Amino acid sequence: MASGTDGGGAQGPVVWALVVRHVAHGPPVAELIVQVGTDLHTELVEAAIDSGFVVAAGEPPVTTGAIEVADGRIERLVLVGGRQGWEPGSRVEVSTRWLTAAEERGEAVVVIVPPPTRPAGPDESVEPGGADPGARVDAFTRWLEAHRAAGRVLHGAVPVRGGW
Repeated sequence: MASGTDGGGAQGPVVWALVVRHVAHGPPVAELIVQVGTDLHTELVEAAIDSGFVVAAGEPPVTTGAIEVADGRIERLVLVGGRQGWEPGSRVEVSTRWLTAAEERGEAVVVIVPPPTRPAGPDESVEPGGADPGARVDAFTRWLEAHRAAGRVLHGAVPVRGGW
C-alpha cells in the first residue's frame, strides 16, 4: 500500500513493481510500473502528461519526472517538475540489478497502468501458498500488453536520483 501526495494531501493506494527488461540491443531497461486506484488514476495521468509522458508505443520520451532512491529503496516518484510526488506507504526495495540497469542507461522508464483489473504482478501471490511464479509473470505480461495495445498505458523516461 502506498499513497500519492501533492501537497494538497491527496492519498490513495499505489502499487509499485520494479522490472528489469532485457532488450535486443543495448543494456537492460529499468522500469517502475505504477498503478493507482480509480479515485487517483485521473490525477496521476494528468500529472504524468504534464510531465511529458505519452501513450506507451515506441520509445518513451524524456520527461520532467524523476525517481528518488535512498537507502536501497524508492523514496518517491516526482512529477510535474517536482510539484507532485507519489510516495510508497511501505518499503519498496530496489535491487542492485535494477539500479545498475538505470545507471547504464542513465534513466529508468516509468510505466503507468490502468486501475486494478490486472492479475497479480510478479511479486504478488495469486492464492495462499502462491502460484507458479512463471505463470504469474506470464499473466501479468499478457495483461500489460493488452492494455498497452489498447492505448491505456503511459510511459516516460526519467532520471533516477540517489541510490548509487
